[in-house]
Amino acid sequence: MKRMKNIFLTLLVTLLFLPFMSCSDDDNPAGLVEETSTFAKGADVSWLTQMEASGKTFYNAAGAPMDCLKLLQSLGMNSIRLRVWVNPADGWCNKEDVLAKAWRASKLGMRVMIDFHYSDTWTDPSKQAKPATWENLSLSGLEDAVSAHTVDVLTALKDEGVTPEWVQVGNETGNGMLWDEGKASVNMVNYAALSNAGYDAVKSVFPDTKVIVHLQNGNDNALFRWLFDGLKSNGAKWDVIGMSLYPSADNWQTMNDDCVANMNDMISRYGKEVMLCEVGMAWDAPEVAEAFLTDLITKSKAIEGDKCLGVFYWEPEAYGGWNNYALGAFDDSGKPTVALNAFK
Repeated sequence: MKRMKNIFLTLLVTLLFLPFMSCSDDDNPAGLVEETSTFAKGADVSWLTQMEASGKTFYNAAGAPMDCLKLLQSLGMNSIRLRVWVNPADGWCNKEDVLAKAWRASKLGMRVMIDFHYSDTWTDPSKQAKPATWENLSLSGLEDAVSAHTVDVLTALKDEGVTPEWVQVGNETGNGMLWDEGKASVNMVNYAALSNAGYDAVKSVFPDTKVIVHLQNGNDNALFRWLFDGLKSNGAKWDVIGMSLYPSADNWQTMNDDCVANMNDMISRYGKEVMLCEVGMAWDAPEVAEAFLTDLITKSKAIEGDKCLGVFYWEPEAYGGWNNYALGAFDDSGKPTVALNAFK
């Protein structure tokens, strides 16, 4: 019942925000120009519908309430990223919730990235838990489940006229996914097979969508060489190498330089494009965050051949202690901080 209630809330919130989603010139005071084939400047906003359903409101610098997606667009963002969980306990970030958010973004002309976690909950370098209903599957069964889940979600998007430009097969998979079968340090060949199941599923629905393999610690060249050398030697396929980067106020210059060096090495070593799928910094150091982001975006855009596709901030809209997350880019009053000026 709780999951059904949350699905209803998602649909209700979407309908309530329709009046704010006009794309007329009057609603676009910044005179933004669509960037459909250029550098992606975006944000992961997967908490958005849950925050709206809880009563959170978002405001522009003048204090006027705004639809969050439209507010981010007015600040220079052209893309959003959305995580997908298989069967989350509370219903948020399931297929229906993702579809509602992706549809809203698409109606605003924003580009969409879908991030499959292949789990019922968070996955990251410390945990890659299988969905409960996949627990007893064999490796081939897991490959089939990855394929079926990927096709199911993407087909739902396609049926609503939403075409994601990028799809991640796994989230921060520096040691593989779907542990223990897909743990890269234990069985790289299994991880490669599971990753390929996701890759092939994406291409079966959207042949032109770029598939991302995404790792944590974008400044760690040794990690990236180890993982992608292993994937390559086991026949894995990918189009884009994705990275996360979360520096602090006192080390961002070094981390940015190391990350850019790593991006250039990945491009040269594997002949693939790269992307910063997640970045963030403490919300209460906004001036430092602006400097970090401005430097990173500038250096990423300058990479030869336009091989860096973009930079995405992770959940900038989180504010007021939401889920105890402190790396957003809105202040306690629900307004964006100066950190997001870097995207203009």
